[in-house]
Amino acid sequence: MNRMKPCISEATTLSSTFADDVNGYADGGCHAMEVWLTKLETHLEINSPADTRKLLADRDMTLAAASYQGGLLLSQGEQRQAHYDHFKRRLELCQFFKIPTLLVVADFVDRLDPTSLERAVVSLKQAAQWAAGFDVRLALEFRGSATFCSSLDMAISLVAACGEANVGVNLDVFHYYTGPSKFEDLYLLTPANLAFVQVSDVLDRPRELATDADRIFPGEGSFKLEPILALLRQIGYDGWISLELLNPVVWQAKPSQVAELGLGALNRVLEACQKRM
Repeated sequence: MNRMKPCISEATTLSSTFADDVNGYADGGCHAMEVWLTKLETHLEINSPADTRKLLADRDMTLAAASYQGGLLLSQGEQRQAHYDHFKRRLELCQFFKIPTLLVVADFVDRLDPTSLERAVVSLKQAAQWAAGFDVRLALEFRGSATFCSSLDMAISLVAACGEANVGVNLDVFHYYTGPSKFEDLYLLTPANLAFVQVSDVLDRPRELATDADRIFPGEGSFKLEPILALLRQIGYDGWISLELLNPVVWQAKPSQVAELGLGALNRVLEACQKRM
């Protein structure tokens, strides 16, 4: 039986440094993390790539994915060139540190027209082709409050339309629950088009009012995570399940404490999901 693998996003400890996260997560018993790329880039301003790789090896830390790259799908002209230059530098980082997956978010727009949609598909295809040259898979994230790519089915449609094997979707359960996605959309997922999963719970409040700051540890809120994870197991997903909290209260805790509590919460949800099978 396939078993999904837990990791923790550095967004969950956003106020700490990359090195603090590596050491703190390892001290807390978590040896896999989703990289927040801005932290890694800041770290590399004063630390060499070789020394950084040694730090990861010494703490037995796996880098499961990297977050996140924007501006690739709808930008044009000089703005587009700047985003793609940044994208290529980040692909080089992923390649060097053997990060297999890079999360991509859709551009923010006031209104989407058919021409923009066609441009987004072409741009996603181009980005995927660049990523393939670095042996990196892209995971397209939908965001529930966005005007473009706000639902799981839309993200799956964009991935299918671009036609590149190294592109999938990122299923962020927070955006799934707080946006227009529907439960039946989950049945569109396959091991081929699901690239990454992020989970959290949310404070008990109307979902229309929920913000990223309301994210809490799995099992402590109102989200029904077990049915979703059980369905992912049924389709054969055995990839990463990343804890992503953008909660300022959690940011005040030590990375080691967050890692210990977060990994425990993730494992309890995964165990409960397994019992449903």
